[in-house]
Amino acid sequence: MTYSINTRVVHGDNSYDISTGAISFPIYQSATFRHPALHESTGFDYSREINPTRQKVEKTIAILEGGEEGFAFSTGMAAIDNLFQVFSPGDHILVSNDLYGGTYRLFEKMYKKYGLSFTYIDTSKTINVREGTRENTRGIFIETPTNPMMRISNIREICDFAVSKNILTIVDNTFLTPYYQRPLELGADVVIHSGTKFLGGHNDLLSGLLVVKEKGELAEQIRLIQKTLGGVLAPFDSWLLLRGMKTLGIRMDKQQESAFKIAHWLKENKNVKQVYYPGLLEHEGHEVCKNQASGFGAMISFTVQNVEMVEKILKDVKLIAFAESLGGVETLITYPMIQTHASIPVEILNTLGVTNTLLRLSVGIESAEDIIKDLEYAMEG
Repeated sequence: MTYSINTRVVHGDNSYDISTGAISFPIYQSATFRHPALHESTGFDYSREINPTRQKVEKTIAILEGGEEGFAFSTGMAAIDNLFQVFSPGDHILVSNDLYGGTYRLFEKMYKKYGLSFTYIDTSKTINVREGTRENTRGIFIETPTNPMMRISNIREICDFAVSKNILTIVDNTFLTPYYQRPLELGADVVIHSGTKFLGGHNDLLSGLLVVKEKGELAEQIRLIQKTLGGVLAPFDSWLLLRGMKTLGIRMDKQQESAFKIAHWLKENKNVKQVYYPGLLEHEGHEVCKNQASGFGAMISFTVQNVEMVEKILKDVKLIAFAESLGGVETLITYPMIQTHASIPVEILNTLGVTNTLLRLSVGIESAEDIIKDLEYAMEG
């Protein structure tokens, strides 16, 4: 029987423990497992390789994304690091130019010295992908919506092109999650998540996830890399992530509902110059997002009139927390230029629109009216 995504996020890969009937899947807090005899195994030997609680997370995220194999890591950056081990010196990767600063730092500071080369392009224009491809291009790394400017890339178009060139397509799906967007169904080869964000949903764990579309060589490579490098998700954090994913649907629907109200309020506020939210009809990527996703998410970026207003807002918000990260039940406001994107040179940020007057808002599950009152007080009070 095929269930809706609302049901799948609750039950995942049979949310209960088949062995005991426990409705909350247990935390198998064990580093190692006993062998019944020589050449015999229960299927679990050592937790770096496989652990029952982490396995439940990996099977669940694969089900939600519509992929064949899932892999869970200690952080989102660990997930990207493990994936990029599949590339070789001399390989060229096309990357969305508006992306999380930590990803940019990983590519520029770590992987360039190992012989990989990266070209940063606006992937919201598919023509840039076609024109940027070289003979040695082996991968296309897409954020959509991008962080923090909310640009939308046409996943189908890019994947159709990539298939014709035998290029691996990788989509960071952190902002919309499989509840709203499933890139593998649109043709992508790999999906990446910072599970720390909407999937976990409570700002209480770090995690990263990979899902591959098909069983085969790529999945086997990643499994070997995961086992060898060992940056795996711990049993307790795996349990927290499983618990968080059960409420993903109701959280995201509430957060999106509030995001619509807040985005429209920001549009009309005299202190705000520009609002970036894919759910707005005037957003450049609105129609593409509408056609490839079932929702627009709960992330909003906006620019204010001057730096003094930025300082006032960050100092005077009371309900909203001035903090990094996103996707939790609490509303957070972030200043990308000095926080999430500090690793990216200022001249690049300015060309993208990530200026000293840009703020990013991760809408939580509080009353939208209360969040608006808090912003209004911080701007006007």
